[in-house]
Amino acid sequence: MNEINIPERIESELPQVQEFRSFPKIARLSRECIITEKIDGSNAQLTIKDGQIVSVGSRNRFINLQSDNFGFARWVDQNKEELLKLGDGTHFGEWWGLGIQRGYGLFERRFSLFRVPKDLVELPQCVFIVPKLWEGEFGTGEIDRILQRLVSNGSYAAPGFMKPEGIVIYHKAAGVMFKKTIDGDEKPKGATNESA
Repeated sequence: MNEINIPERIESELPQVQEFRSFPKIARLSRECIITEKIDGSNAQLTIKDGQIVSVGSRNRFINLQSDNFGFARWVDQNKEELLKLGDGTHFGEWWGLGIQRGYGLFERRFSLFRVPKDLVELPQCVFIVPKLWEGEFGTGEIDRILQRLVSNGSYAAPGFMKPEGIVIYHKAAGVMFKKTIDGDEKPKGATNESA
C-alpha cells in the first residue's frame, strides 16, 4: 500500500491574501431595550476633558461661534460653567425648540441628553433629558402601543405639543439604536410624497 504524504502545515502553502475576519456574534432579539421619545431637532454634542469644554459639534461636524448650528455653540459658551457639571466625556443630545424643525411650541431652545452620564452628581439646570417611555423585553406590540400613546397624548418632552416625531429604540444586547417615526416611517429621511 502506498503511503500518502500529508504536509504538516497546509496553511503555509496557501497564499495569505487577507487578514482573517471572524463573523460577529448575533444578539438575541428578545432582550432588554429602552424606548425614548425621538425629538425633532438637531443633533448636538459637547466634549469635556480635564474639566474644560474642548469641542462642540453637530451630528457630522465641529461647530464654533463663527460656524454655528442653530446657536448651539453660542449657548454652550454662555452656559459653560453649568455644563461642566456633566463631567468628562462626550455628551450627545438633541438641540431643539424655537426655530428648529417642529419647534414644539417653545419660545426657547433646549439641549436634551440622550443618556445620563454614569457618574453624574447633579444635572446642570440648563440641560434636559430625552424622556424614557419604556424599558423591557423587545416586542413589536409594545412599540406599537408606545407610538399610539404618543399620538393620543402628544410629546412627553414638550407636554401639550400634539405632533411628536416618534421613538428611538435602544437594543441593549446588540448595542444599536433604531428609530420609528409616527408619520412617514416607510420613507427615507427627506423624501416627499412625490418622490416616494
